[in-house]
Amino acid sequence: MDSFNIGDVLSNRMLIIPLISWAIAQVIKTIIYAVVNKKIDIERLTGDGGMPSAHSATVCSLATTAAATYGFSSGEFAITLVLAIIVMHDAMGVRREAGKHAKALNELLIMMSDPNEEPDLILKEFLGHTPLQVFFGALLGIFIAVVAAFFF
Repeated sequence: MDSFNIGDVLSNRMLIIPLISWAIAQVIKTIIYAVVNKKIDIERLTGDGGMPSAHSATVCSLATTAAATYGFSSGEFAITLVLAIIVMHDAMGVRREAGKHAKALNELLIMMSDPNEEPDLILKEFLGHTPLQVFFGALLGIFIAVVAAFFF
């Protein structure tokens, strides 16, 4: 087994390109949220949900990088593509429904609490994504990986 070298980690395309895709998606998501809601919410930089899906951007850039690095017939591409499909499906399905449930529960908590006090518990509502958010996240991830292939 080779010894650990930080240079190897920092030059690993399969790691760095998806992380860059995630970061760019999170910044775009934060900007879009600020424009739409006319307020800045720094939590959006690391939060789930919103446009575009950072999950989709990350896994699609991973699959695209695997295809560019190892080829479309490789096991690496197959694994990352299946992972991308599962993550995007989950973001639109279970996680999105959980966010809807949290919103409904928060509304109930507010209705049942003292109007002069904040409820003790507020659930996180930004959990999942709409199909459009997942689609644009996927496009963003693929785009970033294709562009990165020329520079990295």
